[in-house]
Amino acid sequence: MIRLLRAMLIAVLAAFAAPLSADELRPAVIELTEREAGQWSLEWKIPVSANTRGASPLLAQPVVPASCTMEGDAVQRAAPLALLGSAKLACTGDLAEESFGLSELIGNADAIARVSPLSRPTQTFRLTAETPTATIAAKPDRWAVARDYFIIGAEHILFGWDHLLFVIALVLLVRSGWSVVKAATAFTVAHSITLVATTLGYAGLPSRPVEALIALSIVFLAVEVIRAIREPDHHTWTRRMPWLVAFAFGLLHGFGFAGALADIGLPQGEIASALVAFNVGVEAGQLLVIAALIAVLAVMKRMLPSAETPAIRVATYAIGITGSFWLFERLLG
Repeated sequence: MIRLLRAMLIAVLAAFAAPLSADELRPAVIELTEREAGQWSLEWKIPVSANTRGASPLLAQPVVPASCTMEGDAVQRAAPLALLGSAKLACTGDLAEESFGLSELIGNADAIARVSPLSRPTQTFRLTAETPTATIAAKPDRWAVARDYFIIGAEHILFGWDHLLFVIALVLLVRSGWSVVKAATAFTVAHSITLVATTLGYAGLPSRPVEALIALSIVFLAVEVIRAIREPDHHTWTRRMPWLVAFAFGLLHGFGFAGALADIGLPQGEIASALVAFNVGVEAGQLLVIAALIAVLAVMKRMLPSAETPAIRVATYAIGITGSFWLFERLLG
């Protein structure tokens, strides 16, 4: 029975640590903006990831309010990993209580829909596969932006595999409660700094080297975890000061978060609340992962102590191999 449980735990950790793709969670975005009375511009961006390449993004088309008519044909073009589109609309009335969004969203994808009238505040909606359209409100919900960007931030850490694997490797390296808290806090502070600075235009790095360095950070931590298992008495500076390593790599991950947020965009007039909500959502998702992993390790240590080290070793090798693949893919791709 113990052997069976040990094998199951190792298999679960290995499977969890070895996703097939490092695709970032980059929601689709559709925006309806009033340029002058009754004249609106419609723009949309639908990402194409490894998980959706099997389904044509052409299936997802804009759903415009019933009181709007399209002037001419929509313009669509392909961009790297995305489909871009634009159109001009003529609309009557204030569009209140009318539907707006996309015809469908594939799988677990979500989207941000934004309506910007001339005479009223911008409204932002989070669309999902279950509800790919939203109803334009006569009076905007003041909490809608914060709520939606919080959810997107949490999803970004939970489904953005490269950030997630870094957090998992960090916990596997540190393990003890207080040290995990300090390392996680340092990572949070660091990625918050670069996320805010980049979003507000005070800093920035090209996305390709940033993504490669994020993959390198995963490989680096995986190597350190294996060294800690093989040489428990040899304390490297990484193991002595994991918070410093977490802070340094957290700065890089902040650029990655900023890249995802740039794809989504921030609503004019509510930039601060959206930015704070996104960052808090990232932190909430991160804390959820850390708490779950610490709980699993604690249960394993108490009930199956002999399985703890083999399970961590298998999971770490899976993490390191995955990070190495992403590193070469981002350097050579």
